[in-house]
Amino acid sequence: MKKVQLVRKGEVKLDDLIMKVRGSQGIEECGAIVVFMGIARGIGHDGSKLKRLHYEADKEIALKSLERIRREVLGENEDVKEIYITHVVDDLSPGEDILYIVSAAKHRNYAFKAAREVLERIKKETPIWKKEVTLKGEHWVSEKNGRVKLV
Repeated sequence: MKKVQLVRKGEVKLDDLIMKVRGSQGIEECGAIVVFMGIARGIGHDGSKLKRLHYEADKEIALKSLERIRREVLGENEDVKEIYITHVVDDLSPGEDILYIVSAAKHRNYAFKAAREVLERIKKETPIWKKEVTLKGEHWVSEKNGRVKLV
């Protein structure tokens, strides 16, 4: 299993990612494994019921971006020992999993901080595009500086 992946829904299980992190080099120094799991909301940004989300990406560029983010966040703090990132690129129904970030660190605060940093950087830097299909129509969603824009 790769440490950075773009997958179709159902191809990766969270338990498998956690087990991989548990087997990582340096895990014996760790006191925390933190999991962030992003799921599809049932309400779109236009306020109406979500039918589905559609994710797509330029796979080669997106994987390079995810790996760069992973390496840089690991390099920022020697107490963070491992990070796995898996993003689904597929059509998803409300409640289905979109993103897993699993981080292991010597202390919980470092593991939480690393997972949060990875998440924020993915949203800003990685070319993965999201389209919401709601009862009111379809919209590509763009997030810049924490603000959502429908296009």
